[in-house]
Amino acid sequence: GAGTADLIWVAEHDRLRGGNVLVTATSPHRLPPEKLAAARAAPPAPIAALQAPRVAVLVGGDSRHHRFTAADNERLVGQLDALAASGVRLMGSPSRRTAPALSAAVAAVVARHGGWWWEGRGDNPYLALLANADAVVVTADSTNMVGEAAATGVPILVFEPQGGHPKIAALLASLARQGAVHPFRGRLDGERYQPIDSTPIIADAIREGWLRRRAALGLAGP
Repeated sequence: GAGTADLIWVAEHDRLRGGNVLVTATSPHRLPPEKLAAARAAPPAPIAALQAPRVAVLVGGDSRHHRFTAADNERLVGQLDALAASGVRLMGSPSRRTAPALSAAVAAVVARHGGWWWEGRGDNPYLALLANADAVVVTADSTNMVGEAAATGVPILVFEPQGGHPKIAALLASLARQGAVHPFRGRLDGERYQPIDSTPIIADAIREGWLRRRAALGLAGP
């Protein structure tokens, strides 16, 4: 409960509330604006070679609350095919949970349309993919990937496989109200928005709480 610590952070879709509970829309992460800007200024060669609009495709996999059925895989691949056929350049990567068959099917679509799919060799391009995307297609099984995509300020197109959970639905609804999230329908949707990054808000709250505690103990300095 709220009495277990001086400061507790929770995501908006969690229910814990209290005077010492900090609530934000997304989780903290390691993608500050400075890193995104640096990755945007010097993209890897395969990404730099792609003409705009470029869409990052971030594919997850089965989780506690989602299952990728054969029909889901076919639907995702079909929608990506339609998106690429509209003139969009796809670039992306699987995650540790992505089934090999799904990764191969998405890679085939990306290659057929002249995009780039990272298959695990060399440095992980996750940061570069987000930084250089005009939109992001992400699967709903990973709230972290959705939240990190929100830090870019580009439209997030969410593909939902079978399953779900009220907390995930609440996160997606919150980001949809802020203009960040849209259902993926095989086309570009949405406009840019002010990047949503809760990390500095959380960090500042921790620092301010620590300074108050030091002052209460009579300790000087930061």
